[in-house]
Amino acid sequence: MSGVWVFKNGIMRLNEGSTMDQQSGRKKMLVHLPTGQVVSSYSLLGQMLMELGWEIYYGDIELLQFHKASSIDLISLPKDFYKFNSVYMYDIVVKNPNVFLVRDC
Repeated sequence: MSGVWVFKNGIMRLNEGSTMDQQSGRKKMLVHLPTGQVVSSYSLLGQMLMELGWEIYYGDIELLQFHKASSIDLISLPKDFYKFNSVYMYDIVVKNPNVFLVRDC
């Protein structure tokens, strides 16, 4: 389970949809380096990944997945973009070096 624990009104809750980095407490965003564009939706991310040779993979109905035919790599993302957090962002960066960057908002 990923997310950030938030204490509000005397109650501690897990905010799973947060894009806050758990160590620094800063919001994170995924940036497409060639265009400088912030990834703001799965449709935009999918387009960018497909241009890099990634294909939509239909292995799990609970996840949005991309597979690159020339590798064994698989990118698995939650279906709900609201739950897209820095853990998933860093996975994309590692599998696409010099194309994406995770940066503080």
